[in-house]
Amino acid sequence: MRTFWGLMRAYWFSDRWKEAWTLTLVIALLTALSSKAGVWFAMASGELVNSIAFFHDAANTNPLQTLLTNAGILMLLVVLKDAGFTGVRNLVSATLHRKWRGWLNSQFNKALLDGNHTHFHAQHGSVAGGIVAPDNIDQRIQESIKDMTGGAIGLAMGVLGVATSLYFVGENLIESSVEVKGLEFLGSYGSAVLAFLAVATYVPLNTWIAVKLGGLLERLNIRMQQAEGSYRSELITFLRRSFHVAASHGEDVQKTMHDRLYVDIDKTWGRLNVVNTSYMSFELIYNFIGARIVSYGPGLVPFIHNGFDLKGYITGSEMVAQLISQCSWFIHVMPAIATLRANSQRVTELANAVENVQQPQEFYRQTGRSDFSYAAQNPVFGLTIQKLELAHQGEDATPFLSAANLRFRRGEWTFLKGESGCGKTSLIKAINGLWPYGRGTIVFPEGVRSFYAAQEVKLQQVSLKQLVCLPGSENDHSDMQVAAALHKAGLGEFIEHLADESREGKIWDQVLSGGQKQKLVVARIILQQPGLLFLDEATGALDPEGKIAFHGAIKANCPDVTVISVMHEAVPPRSLSGEEFYHSVVAIADGVATKKPLVPTLPRELTTILAQPPRPAEDKWLRFRRLKQK
Repeated sequence: MRTFWGLMRAYWFSDRWKEAWTLTLVIALLTALSSKAGVWFAMASGELVNSIAFFHDAANTNPLQTLLTNAGILMLLVVLKDAGFTGVRNLVSATLHRKWRGWLNSQFNKALLDGNHTHFHAQHGSVAGGIVAPDNIDQRIQESIKDMTGGAIGLAMGVLGVATSLYFVGENLIESSVEVKGLEFLGSYGSAVLAFLAVATYVPLNTWIAVKLGGLLERLNIRMQQAEGSYRSELITFLRRSFHVAASHGEDVQKTMHDRLYVDIDKTWGRLNVVNTSYMSFELIYNFIGARIVSYGPGLVPFIHNGFDLKGYITGSEMVAQLISQCSWFIHVMPAIATLRANSQRVTELANAVENVQQPQEFYRQTGRSDFSYAAQNPVFGLTIQKLELAHQGEDATPFLSAANLRFRRGEWTFLKGESGCGKTSLIKAINGLWPYGRGTIVFPEGVRSFYAAQEVKLQQVSLKQLVCLPGSENDHSDMQVAAALHKAGLGEFIEHLADESREGKIWDQVLSGGQKQKLVVARIILQQPGLLFLDEATGALDPEGKIAFHGAIKANCPDVTVISVMHEAVPPRSLSGEEFYHSVVAIADGVATKKPLVPTLPRELTTILAQPPRPAEDKWLRFRRLKQK
């Protein structure tokens, strides 16, 4: 789906090819019947005009009956053609549109939301590196795919209509053709040749004009989609941070930003309106000349020389008008073609972006250095990091963080410490394959499940149970298990709402406070029972008591978990009894990460003695010797 034609045919060669081809063949049949009905319509129109013209003719014994009969036949043909063939075809084509769009949508959802984190990597292009990330991915998936599929089906039906009309109308024109004075060498095909010549001259010339205007429409349509997408994206982002804008009284700045983005829409829209108006005027003039002058011209010469009677002349002219109308399909739909090409370009760009990041390191190597190696080892040895260097974009970028050798034992809790911006979060991103540039080896404990708890928790519009079961399915755990996890995390008051997607008309993202959202993370951790846990400022919204409860719940319910944590605090929290949650600290200073025990490890006996009230030195020494002997 990385090229226009590849995108157009993908659905018809997918696992749903039977559905696609069945609907397509039904549309083709109904289009052919509609074209044949057009020929019947032209003949019936000729009969009706003839009955009107000879209404008072002496040879016409039943003029009123003939007139009403021909009018009735014409009306039946209109109903058959427009309400029957064309109407049913519209329903079938709308069904094909719905099915095709649904299939394409599912393909892009699968591609973006795969285990490769494609949705994340695809947004990390670089203008400097010549790899531009696709803007407004949401718009491309929603609007561009919808408009592209609908436009393509309409255009395909138009092409089929041209082919069937050329066959049926051309056949009738040849059958009714007569000799034309001055063109006797053509024999009885004279009038048909004149008709085809008129169509072949008039339509291509105007099609060339339409193509030139269509190219301009296509470019403006692409620009309009980009401008609309940027404006909508900013509105969505603004609504998500509405509280922060209100708290900082940033409405004027936000308004200025919206006005600046809308200026681009307004200017592009104005140019698009001018081109659309010009095209509409061109099409109206073209239709009038084609239907009233060009179509009646070829039959005029044989009619003047009595080659045709009035009925034959009218019927033949209606046939030519029908032929011009069908062959002018390209002109009539040029704006739609421009929109189709614009939409397809947006979709193929996204498909290319998805494909380009299937090998993330190869993708990032185009704009910088990316040589990370990921392996697995016996879980007894825990997590190991060797010769790690993190950098920003650019081949010659100087590493901002390095770590020669870090080892995290099973069950060990490690606290990352350093100034803001030193690279604490970047380090755990790199461990999880979410940092693009640098090098190093990360060896995971084999078969151990990892869990990354970020500082911002975005809650989907789903049931509370599904939120707790993330990243798995709500079918993976029973209601009792989920309820127990919520209770242990301190959210027991919500247990009765497990199946609810909202509460009092609000989704859970609006119901839960910041602290409650982070308690929800605890519930997820307890339920998932990871062996390797990354906490990226996951307690930022909690008060000191809440942070202690957060860590205590994990300590009590996940006894063997290895924890690597980033927090704002200079000193990690302790339990209520004063016991340390963390065993070691990774300190980042001057771009170097080093690991050491959080406090010097002392013998248990010595720790016990030092905790006793002061006594004479001799008593202390004797007590220590006795304890050591025991």
